[in-house]
Amino acid sequence: MASPVLLLVHGAWHGAWCWAPLQAELDSRGIASHAVDMPGHGASPLPLTDMYGDARAVADAATAVGGSVILVGHSYGGVVISEAAHLLAGRDEVSVAHMVYVAAFCLDAGESTGSFLASQEDRTTLLNSAMIPRDDGTVVLEPATAARALYNCMTDRQIEAALPRLTPQPRITLGQPVSSSPWREIPSTYVVCEQDLSVNPVHQRVMAARCGDVRSLDTDHSPFASMPTQTADILEGIVRR
Repeated sequence: MASPVLLLVHGAWHGAWCWAPLQAELDSRGIASHAVDMPGHGASPLPLTDMYGDARAVADAATAVGGSVILVGHSYGGVVISEAAHLLAGRDEVSVAHMVYVAAFCLDAGESTGSFLASQEDRTTLLNSAMIPRDDGTVVLEPATAARALYNCMTDRQIEAALPRLTPQPRITLGQPVSSSPWREIPSTYVVCEQDLSVNPVHQRVMAARCGDVRSLDTDHSPFASMPTQTADILEGIVRR
């Protein structure tokens, strides 16, 4: 029986490019993965959309891959993989074998990123300070603060390469609720990032308690680049299971 394929879903402001160091590590282990550019991000020529449009794009990518897939969502990408799994429940061409939330928003049905954070104490993170709302309905990040918030365990060279690739994020995506809680039915793993300055590790542990398996990495919000070997160890264990 073929091993499931990893479908890697980036977070807000990012693109498929952010998974490259992790994919190189996975390739060296013979583990297949695809990284998805959500509409308007990375190399996508499509216009920006809302969370539901992002989820449709991921569900369509999973259907194109077909067979058994593992959905891996980073940060806001956790919202997207939950909604994508909801959409995939009615498709025969593909099945979701596992869901992995990497410093991600693992939301209950009816929750949004914004409503979850509003329900928690100590909601301020360094990432909040980097956000700049624009008149066109998007949010961009102030580079110097974003570098500390997102990449505080990465090298200067890595940060220098990443910052110019960040793209605007539609503000509406942060307030749209998920339709269901697929992690209740599908095996799930949460990866807590202990030095995260973007999603408070305390909040991560609240969401991690919803998953069947919890792992921890002593790194920043971007373990796919700051700890690709250790992140690949976790994913390999899930794929080979």
